[in-house]
Amino acid sequence: MDVNKVLFISQEIAPYMPETPIATIGRDLSQGIQELGFEVRTFMPKYGYINERRNQLHEVIRLSGMNIVIDDSDHPLIIKVATLQPARMQVYFIYNDDYFLRNVTKEIETEVSPNDNDERSIFFVRGVMETVKKLRWEPDIIHCHGWISALTPLYLKHMYNDEPIFAKSKVVYSLYNDAYPQPFDERLAEKMKMDGIIPEDVAPIEGKPVDHTALTKLAIAHSHGVIQYSPDINPEILEYIKELGIPFLPYQEDDSNYIERYAEFYKSI
Repeated sequence: MDVNKVLFISQEIAPYMPETPIATIGRDLSQGIQELGFEVRTFMPKYGYINERRNQLHEVIRLSGMNIVIDDSDHPLIIKVATLQPARMQVYFIYNDDYFLRNVTKEIETEVSPNDNDERSIFFVRGVMETVKKLRWEPDIIHCHGWISALTPLYLKHMYNDEPIFAKSKVVYSLYNDAYPQPFDERLAEKMKMDGIIPEDVAPIEGKPVDHTALTKLAIAHSHGVIQYSPDINPEILEYIKELGIPFLPYQEDDSNYIERYAEFYKSI
């Protein structure tokens, strides 16, 4: 398959967030893939930490305004955008003050109010999907970075499976040793089934707190490819990938040409 369009769904992107491994690759990979000639769209949450004036964010009225229903409650979706220099690449921010305006210090909402992280993740993932639909932009590859994006493969498989815009999309999930404040609420599976996720696919997490390993396995089981970015990944996760036999790009110490390797991996799946 020809790969021309890549959608990046990132937990953090520098310089909007501090330079963590996810934030750094969120910036460098998307810019590098764009420089290779791909068309790119990039999304991240609009945390309260992000200074809108300094980073020149502004609301995109035509993309905002819909409500996302989670657990029978309505949550307005607001889309903001900024231009990442020097690549002149637009970054879209998913925003809602129920989930992303709890704090304006260096501690972000996922750490300050971790009890909401299950719904925060659902809102973020669905917000990205709904915005891409409004953009009428058909991604060939959807590359997910960070645990807040982990529900993307399941939502793409079920809630958005009839959307022509995602008909040819393949999902790649990257593995990081990323901080995970506390397990997701034990009602996560119940909330996802309200969105049309079939019971069979959430059976492994039904009625139990969802820790990092369980969430990662859920993402991997419904992805088309997996990339190991961090060297110190839970061996149980690596064994699970092997059992499933899905395309896998393992960690490589020499990452000087990782952007080209990622581009080839996209094409291979």
